[in-house]
Amino acid sequence: MTRPKGSTVAFIGLGIMGSPMAAHLVAAGHDVTGFDLSPASLDKLVADGGKAAASAQEAVSGAEVVITMLPNHPQVEAVIDEVAFDDGTLLIDMSTIRPSTSIEIARKLSNVRVLDAPVSGGQTGAVQASLSIMVGGNEADFAAARPFLEVVGKTIVHVGPHGAGQVVKAANQLMVGGIYALVAESIVLLEASGVDPKAGLDVLAGGLAANRILDLKRESMIAREFQPGFRIDLHHKDMGIALDAARAADVSLPVTNQIAALVAAARAQGYGSLDHSALLKVIENFAGRS
Repeated sequence: MTRPKGSTVAFIGLGIMGSPMAAHLVAAGHDVTGFDLSPASLDKLVADGGKAAASAQEAVSGAEVVITMLPNHPQVEAVIDEVAFDDGTLLIDMSTIRPSTSIEIARKLSNVRVLDAPVSGGQTGAVQASLSIMVGGNEADFAAARPFLEVVGKTIVHVGPHGAGQVVKAANQLMVGGIYALVAESIVLLEASGVDPKAGLDVLAGGLAANRILDLKRESMIAREFQPGFRIDLHHKDMGIALDAARAADVSLPVTNQIAALVAAARAQGYGSLDHSALLKVIENFAGRS
């Protein structure tokens, strides 16, 4: 699909995900103005060829496309409440928030084309422009947004109406948390049994148990290297979203409840700033092998 060169884009939220995403949009030929509370993040955008705004309103004024990439629903709601959007603006919220909040934002901004478009792939995916993007909203608005999403992602799917993107992201996060917990338990079992965990996981990664977490994280987990690509604190927030979505759908997700409890335990044990692969430390503590 031909990308609309030279579009004016406002990017709100220039953290570890938003910063490289905004830089990709600049490199693709768009006129990107960003806002973030961190002066260093604004300086990085300027160094990448974008423009820095003194406020969210300044960034959004005159923008054809507004992208938000913020930590949680209070920050997204704060931007929505303080900014006056031009009629017809395409607002792509790429934050991970509650589905109900995404639905309410779309209802509230009746003069704006709104999409919820959370992502999977972490900091590495943002840097490599290889994110998976799950999009909720109107089909025509999705078609308008796709050229911009293609700049930052590889797997881009319209999954349903407003809020559907957030539901799919919740499913993603409960699965990721569950896989991390099982990989962690496998490492603990292998080591406690005197089996080389690297050899064991190498075999598992080539069979039916193969998954992306084994591919990308088994060596760092065995080495107990937990430099954050996605922090436990954020995964804790996401598990709350998954549980809220389950309540809204009136379904019981017993394994999800267990994974949420493990992630909460990781925070309680002081691991909130570590990568979510640090669930291994929680499993080790439970197993008496810390």
